[in-house]
Amino acid sequence: MEQQLTERPALKRDITGPLLYLFILGDVLGAGVYALAGAIAGEVGGVTWVPMLVALLLALLTATSYAELVTKYPQAGGAAVFAQRAFRSPIVSYLVGFCMLAAGIVSAAALALAFSGDYLASFVDVPPAVGAVVFLLLVAALNARGIKESLRANIVMTAVELSGLVLVVVVVAMMLGAGGGDLGRAVQFGEGVDPVVGVLGAALLAYYSFVGFETSANVAEEVRDPSRVYPRALFGALLTAGVMYMLVGTAASVALPADELAASSAPLLDAVGATGVPVPAWLFSLVALIAVANGALLTMIMSSRLAYGMGVEGLFPPVFARVLPGRRTPWVAILVTTLLAVALTLTGGVVVLAETVVLLLLVVFISSNVAVLVLRRDRVEHRHFRAWTVVPVLAVLSCLVLLTQLGAEVWVRGGVVLAAGLLLHALGRVRAGRQA
Repeated sequence: MEQQLTERPALKRDITGPLLYLFILGDVLGAGVYALAGAIAGEVGGVTWVPMLVALLLALLTATSYAELVTKYPQAGGAAVFAQRAFRSPIVSYLVGFCMLAAGIVSAAALALAFSGDYLASFVDVPPAVGAVVFLLLVAALNARGIKESLRANIVMTAVELSGLVLVVVVVAMMLGAGGGDLGRAVQFGEGVDPVVGVLGAALLAYYSFVGFETSANVAEEVRDPSRVYPRALFGALLTAGVMYMLVGTAASVALPADELAASSAPLLDAVGATGVPVPAWLFSLVALIAVANGALLTMIMSSRLAYGMGVEGLFPPVFARVLPGRRTPWVAILVTTLLAVALTLTGGVVVLAETVVLLLLVVFISSNVAVLVLRRDRVEHRHFRAWTVVPVLAVLSCLVLLTQLGAEVWVRGGVVLAAGLLLHALGRVRAGRQA
């Protein structure tokens, strides 16, 4: 295995610290934040910032494990590579990688459909399936062109996305300055809400909005000086996103009562409308489109790099490790992951599989947190980030708590996806045996 790692074609190290920070920030902020305030307000009332803070702390636990693993083993492949090194079991490594890959591809397909739906219809009328396919092909072309070009596009999209959220905070501040809004709602629980139960339930919702930081592990091989750069970018991006979430959630609570936020499908747009500040409605549709596009681009970067890493490690066919000679991007992995995402958009299976994404990622997180402890016996020559031992233990416990909150239907669907992964693995083993 070590010989295989040293002989593989290296990816180009074009990701600087600021680029990595914006990569993670853009992926964490994502499109989900635009519905976050309403969902959380429905659980706790106006104190939306409390569960967001709890969710941030939970996310930081697992992020700390990723900081140690990525700086210790800065290679593409992420969680699958960590599992391979820690557990020395091809089937475990394969399932971890498959869970991550399945979650990424389904997420990209869902984002493509979201992009081509009502938001795009505000500007141009095209069939959603056609818009989704064209969108994914454009994302693939940008992905194949190069990681630097992809992350430069991410800079622009993240800036626009972040500006839209800042706009919410600014217009609500103007509303308060003019004597409107109710600042007291930001410290009030909803009527009849048990604070502990309410905060826990809302924190589970908010935790989902922080998912995305793990994708950065799959571009570690393209980061310059990852041991120094990665922890700073990771924690900086999560803290930035957490502060922004708390500010936006609080602003929405100040602008509108919790019950109105909970009943809205576009709570931030309604909050801005309630301020009386003349912000065009189409502007938020544009920002949402950019947010969705950014999320899809970053998710497909992750998926292709993960498939590439699994090809290098022998968990996928070696063809997945092929890269373009000049640009050093994993073209086979990009092509296959894009085609699978396109297939999902055309079959309409996105809704069924999307509900399993959280379950799949929690399985990945548990594996990575346990891997940190197992791999403490493995010494490397270079310096790397090291987490306090108690942190990955607490991270595993937090993931188990989140798993208990998932319904039976989600478990059944997750089981089907895992069974499909096992079947593919078994077929691959049979084929390899015949060729031997």
